Amino acid sequence: MLRSTNMRGAFYMVLAMAGYVFNDALMKRLSEDMSMGQAIFLRSIVASVLIFLIAWRSGALRPLTTILKPMPLLRTASEALATVLFLTALARIPLANAAAILQALPLAVTVGAAIFLKEPVGWRRWTATLIGFFGVILVIRPGLSGYTVYSLLVVGAVICAASRDLATRRMNEDVPSLFLSVLTAPVVALTGLVMWMVSGTIAPVEASNTLQILGAAVFILVGYQFIVLATREGDIAFIVPFRYTSLLWSILLGIVIFSDFPDGLTIAGSTIIVMTGLYTLYRERRTRLRSDKASQLGEAA
Repeated sequence: MLRSTNMRGAFYMVLAMAGYVFNDALMKRLSEDMSMGQAIFLRSIVASVLIFLIAWRSGALRPLTTILKPMPLLRTASEALATVLFLTALARIPLANAAAILQALPLAVTVGAAIFLKEPVGWRRWTATLIGFFGVILVIRPGLSGYTVYSLLVVGAVICAASRDLATRRMNEDVPSLFLSVLTAPVVALTGLVMWMVSGTIAPVEASNTLQILGAAVFILVGYQFIVLATREGDIAFIVPFRYTSLLWSILLGIVIFSDFPDGLTIAGSTIIVMTGLYTLYRERRTRLRSDKASQLGEAA
């Protein structure tokens, strides 16, 4: 039964990653016809309505004052800023490159947990984290011909996403994950509206754009929903490595839709990031198992 539960959780995680990446690809395509602020606003308005209806039907709504508490407020702000930074960069750099840098998120969470939550991190995980960030440098390539300042926006998105995850760890469990999406989507829409107003451009929305906006809203909803199902269905240590399937989706869609073929340094950096991330997750699981065993022995004594 446990194996079946874990397999379902892994399947949901793969679907969630596919939802996120297909959303990213459609948003990148939309940025060719309109400003990213306009695209974010229109997509997020549709997504907000869909998420609200699902949360309402499932009984996941809570008082709006929930967002005024420190951790939900930090999580919502971090999620919105991460979305804006990532999608702004995505309009300028290849999908696979942006996705590769984003894979450093587990490493960034490890560093943040050690600094802000005082969680113990041994020398092996610190070493893996440093090697992983070297992989990020290979993808960014500062000072080389492949470098673009927009890659740094993705690094900023990783930092914001790590802040979001750390805030989630400190949040009360009585706040449904779906309600957090209800809070986040309108904030992202408002941020997109501000970006749109600053750009000062209003692009006509063609029929093809409408379909892309609807598709992006549906895919981001798939990502939101299945990431929740994945974390609730399976063992975290088993399902988290399947997050890295997003990199495969990104490379595939980058080739098929945008004719962006990752070069050798991007592939090398991506491999380093994924391998060190997997090792970090492995060490975290070992640490938790030892801690649980010690607690059980203490209770038995």
